[in-house]
Amino acid sequence: MELRQLEYFVAVAEEASFTRAAERVHVAQPGVSAQIRRLERELGQELLDRSGRTVRLTEVGAAVLPYARAALRAVDGSRLAVDELASLVRGRVAVGMVTACSTPALFDLLAEFHRMHPAVEISLSEANSSQLILGLHDGRLDLALIGVGGASPAGLTARVLLDEPLVAAVRRDDPLGTARTVTLRALRDRPLISLPVGTGLRSCIDDACSAAGLRLRITLETSNPGVLALLAARGLGVAILPASLAAEHEAELHVVTITQPALRARIELAWRPDGTASPAARALIRLAQGAQDAQGAQHG
Repeated sequence: MELRQLEYFVAVAEEASFTRAAERVHVAQPGVSAQIRRLERELGQELLDRSGRTVRLTEVGAAVLPYARAALRAVDGSRLAVDELASLVRGRVAVGMVTACSTPALFDLLAEFHRMHPAVEISLSEANSSQLILGLHDGRLDLALIGVGGASPAGLTARVLLDEPLVAAVRRDDPLGTARTVTLRALRDRPLISLPVGTGLRSCIDDACSAAGLRLRITLETSNPGVLALLAARGLGVAILPASLAAEHEAELHVVTITQPALRARIELAWRPDGTASPAARALIRLAQGAQDAQGAQHG
């Protein structure tokens, strides 16, 4: 078994195409196909299903993929460790953040890291929280800013950056326009505006409804938290959104505190605790931990 075989296998699995994988690894397509065939012969099982329009993993291939990724990360880590011992941190870190993130702490962290380690390439991508958590677990991401409705995700280390209540926001001429509080049950017959399934805010709502035996009418969804307020201000429903975001639109929205149960959502910075991160990623994680510890000391 050769490292290049694992590299080609991971590329095809992630691109779902031999052609795109070949372009990614800068090797002719027949060479990629031949190396993966050799790997399959050595393992005695087919790793890829080539029968459809796109290449898919077989059951065996899906089982092998995380080990192939781990092997490649280990090799990259060993190479970069040599540079780290020579006081040169270089390489690449992959960072994810929830869609339309407006928390400056992450951007401040990346700016400081870039100042300290200008040779490190930083990759930043957006997705919903469930996709980011999956990316952390399978090694595609080193660090991610995620939204959390309940407990922190299992198998990850996380630091809370923001913890605030969720509120109901309506246009000022709405029937709730004079209310100060509203129960979750009282909202069940109202059209609601929310982030989609897979986000921390939506998980918070869905978990609370499940515990209370409620089914709410979510009629509009948007992946951009700011759009929630804009839709509510136009009378399209009751938006459930973080209190800080509602405050930014107080001129056009009336904010109502949700009780029974009170809802809270958190923004957390998360990473794998298993020690498989590259030296560059470990440097970023140490910086994040230091920044959080310093912030805690200031507020202590």
